[in-house]
Amino acid sequence: MDYSDPNVKQAIEVLQSFMSVTRAVSEFTRLNAESVGLTMLGMSIVNTLLGSPGLSLKELTEKLQASKSTISVSVEGLVQGGIAERSQAAGNRREINLSLTDEGKELARRSIRQAYSYRAMTAALQSLDEEQIHQLLGMHARIAEALQRFNIAEMA
Repeated sequence: MDYSDPNVKQAIEVLQSFMSVTRAVSEFTRLNAESVGLTMLGMSIVNTLLGSPGLSLKELTEKLQASKSTISVSVEGLVQGGIAERSQAAGNRREINLSLTDEGKELARRSIRQAYSYRAMTAALQSLDEEQIHQLLGMHARIAEALQRFNIAEMA
């Protein structure tokens, strides 16, 4: 990799820009999760179960794109904390469905009311007009598609 290449320098600048935005949003999300006594993953699970009660562990893992063991450990903590509960799936004794307790639902609602990252992004987007936001979203979509098509194996 030639770091003096203008294309490489540009790629580095764009990556650093994405990482800067991601760090800021992640920090707001972390603060929101901590304010309700959860980790970021715990809050993701709670918010997901609020919108989709009755998911299996496998479905939750797929939605959150995390390993089954990571989700399982976090779910166990939520169950022990009285935030989530397990129940046997109807018609399949081996499958367990997850849902929030009343306490878990209230915690999710509190987190959603605060929504630090959404509030911060809404404020940040006030400096852009609708066309700029539309262009930004379009550029992000094109970059994401190109990254998904990139084949690391061809680089070796």
